[in-house]
Amino acid sequence: MNNTTQASTIRRSLLIIDPQNDFCDLPTSWQIGTPLTHVPVAPALPVKGAHEDMLRLARLIDEVGQAFGDMVVTLDSHQQYDVAHPGFWVTGNGDAVTPFTAITAEQVRAGAYSPRDAGVQDQVLAYLDALETNGRYTLMVWPVHCEIGTWGHNVHAAVRAAYNRWEDSNMAVVRKVTKGENPWTEHYSALQAEVPLSEDADTQLNQALIDDLDLSGLIVIAGEASSHCVKATTEHLVQYLPSRQYEKIVLLTDAMSPVAGFEAQAAAFVDDMKAKGVRTATCQEMVGWLGGQLPA
Repeated sequence: MNNTTQASTIRRSLLIIDPQNDFCDLPTSWQIGTPLTHVPVAPALPVKGAHEDMLRLARLIDEVGQAFGDMVVTLDSHQQYDVAHPGFWVTGNGDAVTPFTAITAEQVRAGAYSPRDAGVQDQVLAYLDALETNGRYTLMVWPVHCEIGTWGHNVHAAVRAAYNRWEDSNMAVVRKVTKGENPWTEHYSALQAEVPLSEDADTQLNQALIDDLDLSGLIVIAGEASSHCVKATTEHLVQYLPSRQYEKIVLLTDAMSPVAGFEAQAAAFVDDMKAKGVRTATCQEMVGWLGGQLPA
């Protein structure tokens, strides 16, 4: 694509949510070995279809990246010890808690599950009560994933290479937004933790980022997973977008996939966003739009 699109006075933003190795169903040839085991490290929480999603997204960036004046990448960023990781919990019998276990406040009060550190029981119950009152999610124990400093935390190689080329071509920086560092609250949305903590500003609403995105005439969203982090981020963006111009938000439906077992939630999310005026497109449709003219 030539640079004539760049002359447009309409600022366009590409928001890429958690395009990280741990969320991608990478083939073995894309995995790496570690000096300790020399065994390829598999993604911790692979989403079926995510690798192909990211390859399509990388091609889009290479083909029409010049149409975007701004790119933002969010990064799920966790600690080994986290309220949503197995090492935090034990069963009532003292056994380990396996990944993909949902835990409610009622179960903790009944003794079915408890934090390994008995001294934080009250704090954990207060968190679970607040989480369940919000009504968005029940606590889920996930495999340790996107641990800060690991290969799994890194951006999918093709996406990173594509946005690096965009950076060099535009002499600009792709903004990186981390979320999830605080081990005491889940943080699906890149814009606010599920239970914001008064003592940690990074868990509270990132209105500054929302306001900045709202300066754009087009906000294109891709990433993983459509059932969780894409869903939660987009919902917060729509909830707090000052202009209420939801039609300028476009979900790239073939550059996001749901966590297995949560397909219905992802489909309901897309339907809800469309009902609010958010648009959807495939990557190829977006290439056509940006190479020509966006539909009304």
